[in-house]
Amino acid sequence: MKMLTPKKGRLLIAEPSILNDDSFKRTIVLITDHSDASSVGFILNRPMQYVLEDLIPDIECNFTIYQGGPVEQENLYFIHRVPHLLTDSIEVANGIYWGGNFESLKQLLNEDLIKPSDIRFFLGYSGWGSQQLESELNTESWFISENDFNNIFIEDEEAIWKNKLLQKGGKYKIWANAPADITMN
Repeated sequence: MKMLTPKKGRLLIAEPSILNDDSFKRTIVLITDHSDASSVGFILNRPMQYVLEDLIPDIECNFTIYQGGPVEQENLYFIHRVPHLLTDSIEVANGIYWGGNFESLKQLLNEDLIKPSDIRFFLGYSGWGSQQLESELNTESWFISENDFNNIFIEDEEAIWKNKLLQKGGKYKIWANAPADITMN
């Protein structure tokens, strides 16, 4: 089976072996940009205890905030599927877009014109310098998957990592059912 390479729109799935990495243990990262110089992505399955109006009081919206990664955790980022409403968006792949005009976004949210199934917000992002991600792939910290989710905006955060392991099969099936804390097994 041919190994996939990092590419904008693909998913990084944390290998079960990275149990001691609190930033990425049991995560799935959507790659939103990839070049020889760097890679950027957002963790899809780490909801936080914050909602949008907790962070930006002038937006009346209770959409969940996700931990995007360990870099620039004081900054808010978003991916969406409403480029017709948000100018300056960057296409990632398969109808998913990154960023856009924030003033327009605030107005759209306050007018209830964007649904939770259209957008996801992140504090911070996941980033890799030149050859860093390739190095992590070579040490089997990650495997790459096509983004075959019907809708990443409403997938069950608890189940998506497990489901990707089951889909990969082989030795991964055993890990899919292991508890988050393997000392509890």
